[in-house]
Order: sequence, then structure tokens, then C-alpha cells
Amino acid sequence: MDLQRSFFIFGFFFILFLVLEIWNFNTNAHIHVSLYQNHNVNLVKNDDVNSISVTTNVLHVKINLEGGDIEQAQLLHFKDKLNSSKPLILLDNKKNFIYKTKSGVIRKNFLDNENAKKKPIYIASKKHFKLKKNQKEIHIPLLWTSREGITYIKTFIFKSNSYDIDVKYKIYNKTNKNLEISFFGGLQQSIGILDKKDASNSNFSLQTFRGAAYSTDSVKYEKYHFDAIFKQNNLNVVTYNGWIAMLQQYFVTAWIPDNILLNTFYTAKVSSDVIEIGFYSHTINVKPHSQITYSSKLWIGPEIQNAMAQSAPNLDLTVDYGYLWFLSQPLFKLLKFLYNIVGNWGVSIILITFIIRGIMYPLTKSQYTTMTKIKKIQPKIDQIKQNYENNKQKMSEKILELYKFEKVNPLGGCFPLLIQMPIFLALYYMLISSVELRHAPFVFWIKDLSDQDPYYVLPVLMGLTMFLIQIITPNNISDPVQRKVMHVVPMIFTVFFLWFPSGLVIYYITSNLVTIIQQKYILNHLKDTSEST
Repeated sequence: MDLQRSFFIFGFFFILFLVLEIWNFNTNAHIHVSLYQNHNVNLVKNDDVNSISVTTNVLHVKINLEGGDIEQAQLLHFKDKLNSSKPLILLDNKKNFIYKTKSGVIRKNFLDNENAKKKPIYIASKKHFKLKKNQKEIHIPLLWTSREGITYIKTFIFKSNSYDIDVKYKIYNKTNKNLEISFFGGLQQSIGILDKKDASNSNFSLQTFRGAAYSTDSVKYEKYHFDAIFKQNNLNVVTYNGWIAMLQQYFVTAWIPDNILLNTFYTAKVSSDVIEIGFYSHTINVKPHSQITYSSKLWIGPEIQNAMAQSAPNLDLTVDYGYLWFLSQPLFKLLKFLYNIVGNWGVSIILITFIIRGIMYPLTKSQYTTMTKIKKIQPKIDQIKQNYENNKQKMSEKILELYKFEKVNPLGGCFPLLIQMPIFLALYYMLISSVELRHAPFVFWIKDLSDQDPYYVLPVLMGLTMFLIQIITPNNISDPVQRKVMHVVPMIFTVFFLWFPSGLVIYYITSNLVTIIQQKYILNHLKDTSEST
């Protein structure tokens, strides 16, 4: 099978994969949009009078003293949009959109306790806190004393250059009675507006997962779709270790509870448009005139794999590379290694392309060797087709016998392209899931390798290189219809690549240029070898 047909097969399976993925995404998006349209959002905007702010070198957060929860978080090192001066707001609490944390202490029965609905009003020593340049961490203690005389101190610990926040409790039971309590934490988000926006912006490119996720003693990483929570298919698992999280492209918010106590992970539909994933601990007893402490962690920030792995086991798996994670992970490590050398992600992509194509060179050589052999025996194949024109089965048998006699593998031309497909898709998921490549510039007008080329120059160049490969590649296709179909393939690929990340298009252009060079070298070598014999 020659290179032209190999291109056709590769293109068919690639387009089929894209169609299935896009159909799946649009189906889920439609479910979410319909839910949003059928329900009204009625959320109360946070009053800044009851809030304090904390600023570090990477975070700026607002903590509502009613409950002591983080209700807004800005990531200072990440811009909202390309060329924007505004920092990315990950958590927020607006009238029509909510994405915030919750945590606290409840009495005895978590589900039936009416007091759980009444948030404590904490007090803080000042309104604004800021981590100084010479400080490694800053402690933000919040104090509340109940009517019974029980003192609760909730302390947030922010660290320099870290998105990992410690949340610690000290409970002082100054009464003469036993105190039975549980600790809880949760993440709430309204999703209708986001899903409506995602659906309206959907195109031919694949989409990353947005939803909830968790990890337990027995499950390293499990995604939990928002629509499952809306349908009341609620999570309810018990574990010592693990975490719960909400994911979106490049960023994650996660609670990591203390693993000393047994914890229950749950999901719930809070309102018509708000869902929640959270945990609550096993009930513990605080004896009269005694105190206890409890610690948990909160990650609010980008999906930085090394840092997340240090915060909690398996938290780095939230960088979701899909089904081909086993290829994407080593490719990203290699890409990062090259970036540390050259200092440009685009150049690193070009270098990794040369490495991949260099490793695949023996297969490429085998491909063109097969093409050359098939070209030599093509007159014999044509003769067989002519002799058995009215007996298709006999024709196939004779052609297979000829392949066997000449020691030609007709599928040899397909293998390199079929192997390239999973590598191509693994690179795609790596580019759209690795926060390091968000807003990463290359040269000239390419300011974001994770986004499409704004002027569509790269996709057109990619299509031209594919067309050039078809022109210079010798083929044995005599059917004019098949020839026309093969000429359409580069145009189809060009259309799909219009919306693909620039980094991926650069990879494919480079790969095509390497193909042209390798093809010329291998075919000339085979020609010289044939003439010498």
C-alpha cells in the first residue's frame, strides 16, 4: 500500500476520532445549557465589608468572615486573557456566578444539624494582610467564640511562591460537657453560564474536561461529571486518604483533608444551578476543658504537576491527558527538558519533532522500501487484475501470492502513519492541558502556542506541505476518482487545523518537512542501490 493510500487511511481514522469526540462534548454541553435555561440563578454577592484580603507573591484572595471561607482568588502570575493586564480570577462570588470554597466545624450529625446552616462570624486582627518579600509564610488567624463558651480558631497559612494553603483549626472546649464535632470542606460552583459559553464557542477542536474529581484509598483518580451531580447520582465514599477537586483547563481547586480521621466524600446539587463536592470527617469527641487541633490543605491555582504531587498523592493526575496519558506524560517531560535548554516552547516542539521522527526513521525507511517494491511489481499486479477481472476472489488470492513470493508487506506503508496518530493525539492533549504552555509565545505573531493561529498562516502552510508530499511521492493510483479524493485530504486537514493549537500545527509542519527530506534521501539511496545491483 503506497503513501497516498496511507494518508487516506490516517485521515479517515483521524477525522472519525474528532467527530466522535466533538459529538460527545456537544451532547454534554447541550445537557448543561438546557439546565441553565430552565432555572434561574439567585445568589447573593459577597459584601466586602465582611471580608478580609490576603496578598502573596502569587495569590490575592478575599476571605468572608461569615464562615471564614475563601470566596475570591486571583492568580497574579496568570493573566485573564492574552495581552490582558488583569490577573486571572479563579474563584469568585457574583450575583450570577459562584465558585468558592467552604469549610468549618459542625456538631454531631452533619446532615441533620440545623446549626450547620448558621455560619459563625469570625473576627480578624486587621482588614488586609500581605506577605512580605523576606517572609516564607504568613498566618491569618480567625477567631470565633460560641454562646456556650467554645472558642474556634481557624488559621489560614499562605506560603511564598505556593498555591498550597494550610487550613488549621484549634477548638477549645471550655464547657463542662463533651463536644462531638466533625470537620468539613467543600467546593461550590454554578456551571450553567460556563457551559453555555463553552457550547457557543465549540468548534472542530477537542475539549478538555471540566468537572469534579476525587481520589481515595482505593481509587487514584476519578472524574465526576457535573451532569451526574445534577441528575442526583451523588458521590458517597469513605476513605482516610485522598482529596476532592474541581477541574478546568489548566487550573484546579482541591481540598486535601487530614488523613488521621475517616472522611466521607460527597457530591450534592445545592440549587438549580449550583453543585458541590466536599468531605466531612468522622465525629470526634472533645472532652470538657480540653482542646484539639485539625489540619487540612487547600490548593487554589494552576496545574503544576511537581508541586501538586508534593501537596497530595495523585493530585498531579488532575492534569488530564486523556486515554493517551502514558504517551503524553513522557513527551511533556522531554519537552520541558528541551525548554530548559533552549528557553522557547516553540523551538522545543520543533526539536521534539526531530527526535520522534529520528526514532521512527527505521519504520519510515521500511515504508519507502515497501513502496519501491510495490512499484516494481505493479505491472504484474495489473496483469493479474486483467486476467481475473471477472473473479474478484481469485484476483485477491493471486495478488496475495505475488506479495508473498516477492516478500512484500502491503501494509508496510501504513504502519508509520498509524503509529504517528497516537503520538499526534498525545501531543494535542499535552498542549491543551499543560499550563506551562498557556500563553507561551513562539515567534512573530504566534503569541500563544496553546491557541489557534489568529491569522491561519500555520494551518495553510501545513496543508501546502501535505500537498507537496503528495506531489513528490510516486504512487500507483490509476483511478481518477481516487486521485481526486487524495487531493482533497490536505484541504480537509487544513480546515480542521484552523482551530488547532499553534504548537500542534508547528509539530505537524516540521514533521512534514522531515518527511520530505527523509523521502528524498531514502528514495535516492534505494535508486542508487538498485542501479548498482
